[in-house]
Amino acid sequence: MSGYMTFWSKEYVKELNKAGDTGIFKVVYGSHHTRMPSISSLRKGDVIYPVAILQNTLCIMSRLPIEKIEPAFDYLMRETGQPHAALIPEGILLKMQGLYGEFVTFSGGSGYVDKVTIPENITQVIEEDQLTPIPHSFHQEPITCCAELAASGSHGAEIYPRPIPIETVHQLLFGKTKSSQKPLRFDKKGCPNSISLSGFVRKMSDETFGIFGGFFADETKE
Repeated sequence: MSGYMTFWSKEYVKELNKAGDTGIFKVVYGSHHTRMPSISSLRKGDVIYPVAILQNTLCIMSRLPIEKIEPAFDYLMRETGQPHAALIPEGILLKMQGLYGEFVTFSGGSGYVDKVTIPENITQVIEEDQLTPIPHSFHQEPITCCAELAASGSHGAEIYPRPIPIETVHQLLFGKTKSSQKPLRFDKKGCPNSISLSGFVRKMSDETFGIFGGFFADETKE
């Protein structure tokens, strides 16, 4: 079991608040976008913590023990009833009525039926216009397009800021191996630098994992 940290921007936290989404935290997505970085290093049993910088303070927003990792498309279709611009697995064709006729999307391409070559390996056709949305939380929709993987669990925490004291922030270390672990970077005012947090899902040192877990000691008691 390892601990990981991912970054939520202030803008995304505002969107969560606007939607009234306070959890329970259920899923995190991965892609090749810096706003939604890869989660390919995560494994079942790992724990991921989203963080945000609010009022110049590093805050832990929630906690999610990972129970399942699967294609984002599969998770979204099952839990939200819609693909939400997730990467489409091979063999699946999404079809909808566009402005100029029937529009299709598939792995590796998209376009109007009369202008694209549809792959021969299509085994499932989904009519997007006939899909029925399933009620879900705001955070269950990907932050941006091209979600590739979804790491989910049923024992996530509520979503709200848990401020980390600045002296504790200076003790945090991140890196894939003990020899490569480094602290966060800080700006001239001594605040955590968002650049050192965003763009990657970062593995925590064992000590940092313990510190983060301590913020949820009361919440995880049965």
